[in-house]
Amino acid sequence: MRFQYGMILGRFQPFHLEHLRYFRMVWERSERVIVGITNPDPSTIRADESSDHRHLPEENPLTFIERLEMIQDTLQAEGYPMERIFIVPVPIHHPDRWRHYIPDGTTIFVVAYSPWERKKAERLRSAGFEVVVVDNLKKEISGQQVRSLLRSDGNWENLVPPTVARFLHQRLERWK
Repeated sequence: MRFQYGMILGRFQPFHLEHLRYFRMVWERSERVIVGITNPDPSTIRADESSDHRHLPEENPLTFIERLEMIQDTLQAEGYPMERIFIVPVPIHHPDRWRHYIPDGTTIFVVAYSPWERKKAERLRSAGFEVVVVDNLKKEISGQQVRSLLRSDGNWENLVPPTVARFLHQRLERWK
C-alpha cells in the first residue's frame, strides 16, 4: 500500500545515516514525504518523563534552518526529487499545533527504539493521525553518539552522509 503522505519525525541533531535509512523506508511507501523537524523553536521544548535528555539545550545545538539545510542538501545529493518532499517544523510538545503542520491524510511512521518513541506514537494516534510503528529495526547510530564524538574529536564522519559531514566541519567550533 502506498500512502499519499508519509511522514518522518525527528530532531535531526544532526541528520545521520540512521535518519537517512528511516527516510528511505518511508519514501518507498509514500507518494510524498514530509520530514517533520521537531523542537524547531527552543522556547517550545518541554521535559518529558519518557526521555531524560531531549529537552536539554546541549542536546539541541542546531537551529531549525541548519537542520533543514542539512536534510535538504542530503536528499538532493542522494537524487531525491524535492518536489515530492516537504520539510516542516513540528512543535512536538504542543499537540494543539500539529494540524497546522501535518496535512490530513498523513501517515506518520515512528521508529520505536525507546519508550519516548512509543509514547510519541501513542500521542500522535490519540490526536487522530494514522501511525505506523516500526519496532523491528536495530538502532545503530544515535544523534547523542554523533554529538559526543564531535565534542571529543572522535570519528563521527562515517555516521553521517557526506553532505552533513561537510556542513558540520564548517561549524566544528560549536562542538568544542
